[in-house]
Parts: sequence; structure tokens; C-alpha cells
Amino acid sequence: MMIAEPLWVIEARKHIGVREIPGVNHHPLILAMWKAIKRGGIRDDETPWCAAFVGFCLENVGIVSSRFESARSYLTWGQRLDRPVHGCVVVFTREGGGHVGFLVGVTRDGRLLVLGGNQGNEVSIRSFPRA
Repeated sequence: MMIAEPLWVIEARKHIGVREIPGVNHHPLILAMWKAIKRGGIRDDETPWCAAFVGFCLENVGIVSSRFESARSYLTWGQRLDRPVHGCVVVFTREGGGHVGFLVGVTRDGRLLVLGGNQGNEVSIRSFPRA
């Protein structure tokens, strides 16, 4: 069965491979992400930018994001779901912070496939444990 891609996931897929530029230069698209979520005062691509990526994709398709630089800001944004569904925003918490991205699949062993920014310093799809 084919699952229709939400507009924000289609937008996110366009940016797979965008990555931080090491050193004093900064990727212009990552800087544009900060501006899209009204955080234009952040002018680098080293500040953790997963929430900026999610917000950028949402804002580009007409959805007001959390407009905050914290991944955890998405814990109180949107509608809470009982289980993850294709295209939903998933938030992970960890010691010292969090991570946010879009669910695009599940592996055979139950790991979540997440399309997100700042995953290995780039936009990519990576697997994460549900826990």
C-alpha cells in the first residue's frame, strides 16, 4: 500500500544532503532555516539546527512551526498521537537536549526512520530506537 507523503515531508526530502560547512563559512540554506522560524539572530550552522530544519519545512508549506530553536519545543506543538504515523513530527529526548524530525518509516526491528536536519551535521534519514 502506497502512503501519500505529507507536503512537509516532500519539502524535507528536497534538502537531503544539505550539510554544515566546516570552519568560518556557513551553509546559506541552514541560515535561511533560522530566518524561517524567526530566529534570524542565529548566524551559524554549528548551533544545533534540527528544530530549525523541521520548522523551515513546515513554514515552507504554510504551517506555523514552534518557531523555537529547541527540539523539545515540539513536545507541546501540534496534536499528540498514541503511536507514530508516517509524516508525524517525532521528538527524542536525551541527556543535555533532544532531537526532532519527521517519521518516514519503520525498520523490521521497530526502529524509527527519521528524516531530519543535523543528523550527522546534515539532512538525512537515520534510524533511531523508539526509546
